Amino acid sequence: MAPDVIALVLLGALLHATWNALVKAGSEKSLDAAMIALGAAVVALPFLPFMAFPDREAWPFLLVSALFQFTYFQLVAAAYRAGDIGLVYPLMRGVAPLIVASTSGFILKEQLSTGALAGILTISTGVLTLAFEARKGGKHAILLALANAVVIASYTYVDGIGARLAGNPISYTLWMALLPPVLLFAWAFYKRGVAPVIFHVRHQWWRGLIGGGGSLAAYGLALWAMTKAPVATIAALRETSILFAVVISIVFLKERVSPFRIAAAGLIALGALLLKLA
Repeated sequence: MAPDVIALVLLGALLHATWNALVKAGSEKSLDAAMIALGAAVVALPFLPFMAFPDREAWPFLLVSALFQFTYFQLVAAAYRAGDIGLVYPLMRGVAPLIVASTSGFILKEQLSTGALAGILTISTGVLTLAFEARKGGKHAILLALANAVVIASYTYVDGIGARLAGNPISYTLWMALLPPVLLFAWAFYKRGVAPVIFHVRHQWWRGLIGGGGSLAAYGLALWAMTKAPVATIAALRETSILFAVVISIVFLKERVSPFRIAAAGLIALGALLLKLA
């Protein structure tokens, strides 16, 4: 894999960890997750007039992706309400690449090298190791995190294929950002009422704008990388976001450091190196 592809995917991983931390730190996690999606759409809008519309073959993938993204953001908020980030984030992000790696040969007919497979498994093992240090959350949080891992793997396939069919992965990413916030806020208005939702947006708009911009950039970088390297490899390399999440949790969220986190960080770094050498 080319060094520039690896560097940009790692940048996307940092941005991904940052917006997840914003949701976790928020008081209204469902609304904050919806605002992240809205922020991504707001950031995307100024660029759309300069982007070609994705090719017709990609339209069904845009629609299906919107449904998966709606489910994803709902499960992110629910999982963070139910459990500690040390349990939820590793499970969501660690199980997904295992699903993709174990099925990409059948679905996408991609052949991964031995080194790439070793890197995928090493990164996933490192991410899953972090789950052992969690002391909060319980069965409900675990089930929510595992369910979201399936959703993540599903939209990874949908968008990986859609970006290739679109003819331009950046255009696909920007157009894709428009539909999820419509679904999320329609649901929020229905469940919470218009006034409480608008009040929260007025006072927490910065959270959505920063997080949404980071979310859009992170995923756009990943989709671009998926046009340059196997989807399963990129999906696994993105999980290095856990390294950045650990740093953020220590420095900004003041969470404790455990031997499990140190061991996981070493495994993830080794897995990233194996991917680079593959």
